[in-house]
Amino acid sequence: MNDRPVVEIYTDGACKGNPGIGGWGAVLVSGTHRKELFGGEALTTNNRMELMAVIAALEGLKVPSRVLLHADSQYVLKGIAEWLPNWKKRGWRTSANGPVKNADLWRRLDALAALHDVQWIWVKGHAGHVGNERADALANMGVAQQQQN
Repeated sequence: MNDRPVVEIYTDGACKGNPGIGGWGAVLVSGTHRKELFGGEALTTNNRMELMAVIAALEGLKVPSRVLLHADSQYVLKGIAEWLPNWKKRGWRTSANGPVKNADLWRRLDALAALHDVQWIWVKGHAGHVGNERADALANMGVAQQQQN
């Protein structure tokens, strides 16, 4: 695994109304290479956009990598580290035996994360962190793109 390329990823989601018009953004950096991604949906939630940012970023990797993934979403970070293993054990049910919200995206993220060696890192949002601020700007570009459609 040590021969895998190291990629730093910064992700963020945005939503104007919740639900409402949403966008997601991701910045991928490996050595001198940099890739920026963004997109959005006309009717969605902030949590779905946070998940989509991470999914799109991991889908953007061409080879299995060592990933340092920075996100300001406790929903994503707690979900992947704490909740997901139990959801899977319970057949995608919550501890209250209800259906897992956004299970379609959680399943995609679970499959993608398994392809890489991912270290999940929380960053405080809107606190001047350069990578997070750029991911936020990209997420808002995704919102703007949806507003024009």
